[in-house]
Amino acid sequence: MKKFQVVGIGNAMVDVLARAEDAFLEEAGIGKGIMQLIDMDRAVSLYASVGPAKEISGGSAANTIAGIAHLGGRTAYVGKVKDDQLGAIFAHDLRAQGAVYETALAPKSEEAETGRCIVIVTPDGERSMNTYLGVTEFLSPDDIDEEQMAEAEWIYLEGYRFDGPDSHAAFAKAINACKGAGGKVSITLSDPFCIDRHRDAFRDMIKNHIDLLFCNRAEMLSMYQTDDFESALTKAAAEVAVVACTDSENGVHILEGGNRWHVPAVPTQIVDATGAGDLFAGAFLWALTNGYDLQTCGKMGNIAASEVISHIGARPEADLKALFEDHGLT
Repeated sequence: MKKFQVVGIGNAMVDVLARAEDAFLEEAGIGKGIMQLIDMDRAVSLYASVGPAKEISGGSAANTIAGIAHLGGRTAYVGKVKDDQLGAIFAHDLRAQGAVYETALAPKSEEAETGRCIVIVTPDGERSMNTYLGVTEFLSPDDIDEEQMAEAEWIYLEGYRFDGPDSHAAFAKAINACKGAGGKVSITLSDPFCIDRHRDAFRDMIKNHIDLLFCNRAEMLSMYQTDDFESALTKAAAEVAVVACTDSENGVHILEGGNRWHVPAVPTQIVDATGAGDLFAGAFLWALTNGYDLQTCGKMGNIAASEVISHIGARPEADLKALFEDHGLT
């Protein structure tokens, strides 16, 4: 048995969550429902202009890993923070969930700070993300522990991490170490605009290295540059062994080897959509590495997603295993 079921690699961030009306987005020039990269000055300005906010350790892949750890999975995370106040918060929160986190801190002398994502949540539950990457942008191959990657049944790569000068090389090192030891590789596409910036690199990785692809409908259409959802799913299924494509309130489509399952969503009052895809992936991977069939993986993923969108913040607050039991899945 390998030491880790899943090791995640992504942008280590602290989420700053605030509520606002749509009018605020227009006034502040924020694109609704997407992730925009911002610099430090913009981060400071936005933080000053939002109302009361809640600060929670976040980052897409970190949320996924926290979900796996919450379920009792053997898991670890790689992502860079600075030796500063937000960096300490991030590391403490992730370790408190039960995940291994050993990435070397950027020193206090580093000009860039720990990354943060200012998430504006509108009344419809949609989240609009304004991301200052900070030191996490500079994750490099030196931060990848090949022995740790070799000890993973799966690694989970965050698409957002493609934004960084050395990120592609870091991913390549992780993939080679994991696959060289018999492990498998999953990736989440993260965001349509991220795909636009790195489509060729994504396609190359999907075709040649990925065993499990996570995405949502918008990301799927963006990746294959089509408005035909069925066509995009077919193309993806021809390139990767397993596809798990979420479709908001329509649930998830799972494809493998000519088989296809549609798993309905769990009806939920949306409070904050932040982290829905992250927790879907976490529960799906936990289920997969514990021997559940793909349809059950999808059901558990949908339950976890429904839990996280029922409250502010991208980490689970209820006992996910208990929720699985309530749905007759364990």
